[in-house]
Amino acid sequence: THFDSPGGKDPVVIDMSSMGKGEAWVNGHHIGRYWTLVAPKDGCQENCDYRGAYDSDKCNTNCGKPTQTRYHVPRSWLQPTDNLLVLFEETGGNPLKISVKTVSTETVCAHVSEDYYPPVQTWSRSNGELTTSQRNPVMQLQCEDGYNIASIDFASYGTPQGSCQTYSTGKCHAATSSSILSKACKGQNSCKIEVSNSVFGDPCPRTVKTLAVKARCKPSQTSTSWHTGLSEI
Repeated sequence: THFDSPGGKDPVVIDMSSMGKGEAWVNGHHIGRYWTLVAPKDGCQENCDYRGAYDSDKCNTNCGKPTQTRYHVPRSWLQPTDNLLVLFEETGGNPLKISVKTVSTETVCAHVSEDYYPPVQTWSRSNGELTTSQRNPVMQLQCEDGYNIASIDFASYGTPQGSCQTYSTGKCHAATSSSILSKACKGQNSCKIEVSNSVFGDPCPRTVKTLAVKARCKPSQTSTSWHTGLSEI
């Protein structure tokens, strides 16, 4: 089948969730194998207990569902129109439900402690010794091209907990963290801020502080999100 390339610069993926088992190519480039998880003879178990003797069929989940649904297609492999998708399908499936989509990365995160080294570009060698013009580490946030930082969803200078999607404040937290990050970063494609007490104050003396930030990116100007279905199947 043939399809047109979606507009814009966002990453392109092909949704293969309706297919069974096989391989796929776009314009002669192999994008991967696809298959569904095979259920054991007793089926999938909703309630799982790992205790007892080992069994390879124990605690199987998502039986009959695809191991992967979206397959990335680099834009360098695509032409504006008439892109060729070739499938080698072994067990069946419904190719009419395959779709070409774009994916936007809206969330960016950063996690930098005050005991990290300063940025590598600030170091230089003088008289055989390494020196740096920057005493403190620097945190950087950057959205994809064409996107700007629209909001700071989380910011904490202190002892934040968790990871990008699950950040939470710890026992030590500078109350001005969010306002400082918003002032420095909102409306920008990228921003940098020094991770130090001189910027955020010292919420807990004699404790190594960390700056954790989660920001949301939005298109810098109004654009249309493409969702192109396949044709000529």
